[in-house]
Amino acid sequence: MKLVIVTGMSGAGKTVALKMFEDLGFYCVDNMPVPLLEKFAELLRDNPGEPENVAMGVDIRSGAELPQLEEILDRWRAGGMPFQILFLDAGDEVLIKRYKETRRSHPLAGNGRLDRGIAREREQVAFLKKQADYILDTSTLLTRELREELARIFSGGQKYENLFVTILSFGFKYGIPVDADLVFDVRFLPNPYYVDELKYKTGETAQVREYVMQGGTCGLFLEKLYDMMEFLIPNYIKEGKNQLVIAVGCTGGKHRSVTVASALYEKLKVRSELGIKLEHRDIEKDNKRMG
Repeated sequence: MKLVIVTGMSGAGKTVALKMFEDLGFYCVDNMPVPLLEKFAELLRDNPGEPENVAMGVDIRSGAELPQLEEILDRWRAGGMPFQILFLDAGDEVLIKRYKETRRSHPLAGNGRLDRGIAREREQVAFLKKQADYILDTSTLLTRELREELARIFSGGQKYENLFVTILSFGFKYGIPVDADLVFDVRFLPNPYYVDELKYKTGETAQVREYVMQGGTCGLFLEKLYDMMEFLIPNYIKEGKNQLVIAVGCTGGKHRSVTVASALYEKLKVRSELGIKLEHRDIEKDNKRMG
């Protein structure tokens, strides 16, 4: 039996995640009273004819009963009950924006401010995040990307280390991304902007990539960048980091940064223990025509 407890912050995507679990063939139960969870799980374990894959949504809606879940989890571990915890999280600003867009009220905010309700919720679900087997930060994830991550974790049978990496190209003239953890300046590489036939193309085209890679400097830089990632990523995982934004910048964010960011993405995407996506923030800006 595979039992997954789907929990996390309100507004982080638990409802969407449960629908995705259904698509993966899981039997899903949402917001069951906490005292009934233990009996329900035991019935599933002791009756082979019951669904083998089950996802149970548990969150702050359980109210005063939620702390009882910690004791239940301890008993499950002591008794050998197989289960995993998926914790969905997002930044406070993102959660506030989502609540305002949907015009929903936060379960703990009442008539008060959203940020206070979110802060109270973080305190009350902290024990679940601490015990979570998987933590997904949905702040920048599209629905499609969340689906891909859940499928990879829960149907792929591969090791997953809770680190989601975003590789982001950008243009310095539009500002450094505020959420960047690592910033690499590649303005030392050959600039296709000054070549008429390449000026309006981007690093997604072979012609631009070949121009940026000429002379071997870019290739050497990428080798050193790969080596740095091989060192940093395991240490970030060990430290408990679950979201890493690697920003690669050139002047306009169309040529050199796109080339390097794309190459880094291709190198890292084969690592099954990572969640990863590629974004080109400024690739379409100021394009009067595209070649």
